[in-house]
Amino acid sequence: MLFWPEFLLIAAVHLMAVASPGPDFAIVLRYAVRFGRKQAVYASIGIGLAILLHVTWSLVGIAVLIKTTPWLFKTLSLAAAAYLFYIGVQALRSKAPAEAEQLSEHKIADAVPSAGKSFIAGFITNGLNPKATLFFLSLFAVIISPDTPLNYKVIYGLYMSVATAAWFCMLSVVLTHTKVRGFLLLKGYWFDRVMGGLLLALAMHLVVSSFSS
Repeated sequence: MLFWPEFLLIAAVHLMAVASPGPDFAIVLRYAVRFGRKQAVYASIGIGLAILLHVTWSLVGIAVLIKTTPWLFKTLSLAAAAYLFYIGVQALRSKAPAEAEQLSEHKIADAVPSAGKSFIAGFITNGLNPKATLFFLSLFAVIISPDTPLNYKVIYGLYMSVATAAWFCMLSVVLTHTKVRGFLLLKGYWFDRVMGGLLLALAMHLVVSSFSS
């Protein structure tokens, strides 16, 4: 009887969280701008599936251990910061094309990562995000009733995974519209550099917050 009210509340909270800027948004924007729709969609799917990792941790109680064990949480935070720092530096090194006519789809494809690498980038970006872990821990501890059956909780987790992937896939399509894509192919390296700066800032924020907590 309480399934729908609880589900709608979870859906609303999740929508606000997934729509807010963060590492997931930055990586999808970078892939859409730099590599195109296919790679951005695969990264989006990776982000969505990584949600199941956080849900699993919350259900089995590992997230509680992360929260109550400072050194473990700091280790996870630093691992996430190191990964964001790495891809941020790679983005900052983006260079402008020598000539506009060199931006053919064939030549662009030479530097495009595979679908598997794009998926892994999205999965790791979300999977190593300690704030995402704490978000789902809070969600399962505060909003979801302890009396909620396990099968309902599994449904909630599957919904949030699919909804997250769908949101970023939609964002990928919007950012890679034909006219937008044509503009981004010429000026995309500027967006890439901005995203690199954002990713470095996020990495620094994780480091500072991990040592200040």
